[in-house]
Amino acid sequence: MPDTRLALLRWQFDLTWSLFEYHLDRLTAEDFRWEPVPHCWTLRPTPDGGWAPDWADTEPDPVPVPTVAWLTWHIGWWWGVTQDHLRRRPPRGRTEVGWPGDGAPAVAWLRDLRGQWLALLDGLTDADLDAPAPFPWPEPTDLTVAHTLAWVTAELMKNAAEIGQLRLVRAAR
Repeated sequence: MPDTRLALLRWQFDLTWSLFEYHLDRLTAEDFRWEPVPHCWTLRPTPDGGWAPDWADTEPDPVPVPTVAWLTWHIGWWWGVTQDHLRRRPPRGRTEVGWPGDGAPAVAWLRDLRGQWLALLDGLTDADLDAPAPFPWPEPTDLTVAHTLAWVTAELMKNAAEIGQLRLVRAAR
């Protein structure tokens, strides 16, 4: 059993990431914008050579099926903004988070976010874990930075499972 809360949170994150790596290693560029059903959210090319995610300020009903591209952008958005908050930097807006593109660029981006996350974790103390959470919950809240770290792993696990399922379904076709 890890001897500190941070060690336990790090263990949980490392376990989740190792499960995600299974799918990251097997993704092909063609997996990213594959649309398994007509009602999908994906990333679309912009005139300036970038990418724009499908988005609605109010969640549609039914909820669109996200593509691997959309999910990888989504991870980059929420994880990057979480790091902005924890590092006390001005958080980027949703439209300020660029997606690098299909295949290897997106995978490298996610792995870089992981490296940044681990560096952030390595600098935390028990007092930091007990500090009020700046994100993702609205104020006032009694949740702490430790809760945010646990949330990141839960959100990553959910998105990794969604990406893995899409990859498996596409490969089975």
